[in-house]
Amino acid sequence: MTFLKKHHSTLVFLMPYVLMFSLFIIIPVAIAIGLSFSYFNAIEPPSFNGLENYVNVLTQDNVFMRNVLPNTLIFALVVGPGGYILSFILAWMLAQIPRLPRIVFALVLYSPSMTAGIAMAVVWRIIFSGDQTGYLNALLINLGVIYEPLQFLQSPNYLMTIMIVVTLWGSMGVGFLAMLSGVLNINSEIYEAGYIDGIKNRFQEIIYITIPSMRPQMLFGAVMAIVTTFQAGAIGVQLSGANPTPQNAGQLMVNHIEDYGFIRYEMGYAAAISVLLLLFIYLFSKLAWRLFGDND
Repeated sequence: MTFLKKHHSTLVFLMPYVLMFSLFIIIPVAIAIGLSFSYFNAIEPPSFNGLENYVNVLTQDNVFMRNVLPNTLIFALVVGPGGYILSFILAWMLAQIPRLPRIVFALVLYSPSMTAGIAMAVVWRIIFSGDQTGYLNALLINLGVIYEPLQFLQSPNYLMTIMIVVTLWGSMGVGFLAMLSGVLNINSEIYEAGYIDGIKNRFQEIIYITIPSMRPQMLFGAVMAIVTTFQAGAIGVQLSGANPTPQNAGQLMVNHIEDYGFIRYEMGYAAAISVLLLLFIYLFSKLAWRLFGDND
């Protein structure tokens, strides 16, 4: 009771956050974990089946092991670090220019992350359209590189590459803004002291001063990149117009969850895949924490 009286105002302010976090994070995750150990078709009550869903995912689901898991890892390992490094480089470059053009360029770079879904459906599908009206096909035909249109968005040879390009294009989100804020808020006196102590060029400045001075922003950007990358799923479906994607070439774990959960209504099986996805996000987030977290 003494603790409650002493921290009454603090608890009052924390309560809305605790309630929202519990309602939208803790409870859904707990329900998903519970459903992952059951058979549930969204009509009948869930029936406990132990580890059967996990065993089937890892041993019986050929699409998951041959396509979904490799696609997800390739996509995550390219888009995650690629978008993260690109965010830092662009944030650092913008920090070197005057305020007004910096604001303009920051808005230009950030805007695709807000309109990625609309732009994907309108701009990118027109660019990679599989007929002569597609900008890329028209350009290649006019240059004599090809003689008939290529089905970029329906071909397993091109779909994953296009997904990666489109995702990188829209990856300058809140992580990018956090990094830009971190670079701008580094005390200029630290740079002056660094050059007195022997730093000789901009590369050394970045390695020994900039990155260590903005570790919280680097950690936030890394976690956001990991979560956004592993949660990506609409990209392949919106580009190809199908779920599953053609020959499962662009099928990611989120697509597999949607396929089993909302098309086949095998909710327990979909929940098991979602738990595996959560474990992937957790493990990569722990790696990011070890790299940029406060280990003191």
